[in-house]
Amino acid sequence: MIRIITILIFVFIVHSVSAQNDTIVLGKDTTTQTKSQKKAIYSSARKASIMSAIIPGLGQVYNKKYWKVPIIYAGIGGFGYMFLSNNTKYNDYRTGLIASVNHGDSSQAVYGKYYSQTQLQTQKLYYRKYRDFAIIGIGIIYLINIIDANVDAHLRTFDVSDDVSLQIDPWQNTYSTASGLHMATGLSIKLNFK
Repeated sequence: MIRIITILIFVFIVHSVSAQNDTIVLGKDTTTQTKSQKKAIYSSARKASIMSAIIPGLGQVYNKKYWKVPIIYAGIGGFGYMFLSNNTKYNDYRTGLIASVNHGDSSQAVYGKYYSQTQLQTQKLYYRKYRDFAIIGIGIIYLINIIDANVDAHLRTFDVSDDVSLQIDPWQNTYSTASGLHMATGLSIKLNFK
């Protein structure tokens, strides 16, 4: 903490040393290149959302964000595999539990191993839980896909040029009062629209 305070004091002391003002007035440079004005491409956010709702990733293609499509399908594919794997095991343990209860056996063979009814019930609940998580994951990826297409279409015309700048500088001011000269320091925030 002392180090930070020392650095701040040093910055304000060094900043308080003033030099002479430059008397040379520079005009605008006429040789600077102007940025090429591209024709604005407008995307309909509603159309992008509907396209993504019909076929996941189609809204991203409409917005020309092709790199997002494999991410969407990888997420859906991963959760889809998780669903199929856990659903198969859930059904196998459920079938084993039903057979164990119907036949009055104390144990039932599933995947070559014998399980008690309690173990079968535990395994069935375990795989059902992760199967349900996979369904929720697919739904979340699907919703994120639609929201991303909508937001991307809205921000398509967002201006990110250099015409707007934010500048934060240390600030100081000396003022006189009846008791003498005083110095005030702080931060100056300037927002420029060029």
